[in-house]
Amino acid sequence: MSATTAERIRTWQGPAVLGLGFRPFFLGAGLWSATAMLLWVLMLTGGFAPPIALAPVDWHVHSLLYGFVPATVTGFLLTAVPNWTGRLPVTGMPLLALALIWLAGRVAVLCGDTLGPLLSALVDLAFLAAVFAVILRELLAGRNRRNLPVLGLVGLLLAGNALFHLEAARHGMAVYGTRIGIAAILMLIMLIGGRIVPSFTRNWLARRDPGRLPASFGRFDGICLAGAALALAAWVPAPEAAATAWLCAVAGALHLARLGRWAGERTTAEPLLLVLHVAYAFVPLGFLLVLLAHLLPSTVLPVAAIHAWLAGGVGLMTLAVMTRASLGHSGRALTADRPTVTIFAALVVAALARIMAGTTLAMPGLLHLAATAWILAFAGFAVAYWPVLTGAAARVRPSSPAPGRPR
Repeated sequence: MSATTAERIRTWQGPAVLGLGFRPFFLGAGLWSATAMLLWVLMLTGGFAPPIALAPVDWHVHSLLYGFVPATVTGFLLTAVPNWTGRLPVTGMPLLALALIWLAGRVAVLCGDTLGPLLSALVDLAFLAAVFAVILRELLAGRNRRNLPVLGLVGLLLAGNALFHLEAARHGMAVYGTRIGIAAILMLIMLIGGRIVPSFTRNWLARRDPGRLPASFGRFDGICLAGAALALAAWVPAPEAAATAWLCAVAGALHLARLGRWAGERTTAEPLLLVLHVAYAFVPLGFLLVLLAHLLPSTVLPVAAIHAWLAGGVGLMTLAVMTRASLGHSGRALTADRPTVTIFAALVVAALARIMAGTTLAMPGLLHLAATAWILAFAGFAVAYWPVLTGAAARVRPSSPAPGRPR
């Protein structure tokens, strides 16, 4: 290796926003997440009627599941993979090209009726295909086959997106494409989050008072991942089947136990760590809500589980990782300031409100509260972290943790 990732950051002479993958993609993810939710609210109230080819609900799902999520995943992977492989990161014009392909996909889906479903789909699919190719090249060139399962999940996300467009064109609604995408991103959170959450926690606690430390990744974690994969494999084709509900119950119990092994109760002094544990808690909650929707169908709707996973698990975990990686890789202190705590709190409110709106116990206004809090959280991230993501690094510290190399 001719230079380390840190040296590449120091010697980069172009715009700071193109200096490492997390910068343009985390910024774009924050802006798009807030914008897409605002557009969805305007569509529901009749204040905006874009020329979309998808059904409005499908556009809402796609804009977040296959628009926002791939941006955060790409920002993470382009920053983590150099630490996995020892190769130089993607920067400059190649990084700009990837960002523009992602942006083109958002415009194409928003204008799908004008472009036509086929062209819209092809433009949208080009992004995940390009990301898959780039990550595959880096892993193979760096002889890092250990992380090929992560690439497999990116491929599953790409397949789910393709099926989403196909279903929408043929049947007017995307069912399996949606559930495959949810399953893929949940497995990514459980796989990657299951490594970084306890590792970050262990290293933070080890520098402080002695006490219980998180369990290291081991056989039990493999059992948890296998249980979740089995439950999701049943949920994708048959989400309301009794067997699916009980498989999800087992997966939920396993992942609650897994979370309990990570000493999250000892992280209350640092919100930047605590939020990772809170975010992961929404994953088993979603599994358990699948069971409750089966046992109490008149009280809990299936959509409650979906939003526990998406608004809570995916939304909060991506926000937590984006803030931490942005601070660490820009040479700033790994601690949450007041604006960061505020955006975390807003997203927790959004997730809880949206979950409750999926029950018959819901109070009026919960959907509006959830949408407003979501917009505030991600718009707040974009505003608060704009200087971090677009400005020069304060300093590159050896102790700054990379997303793919917990310290």
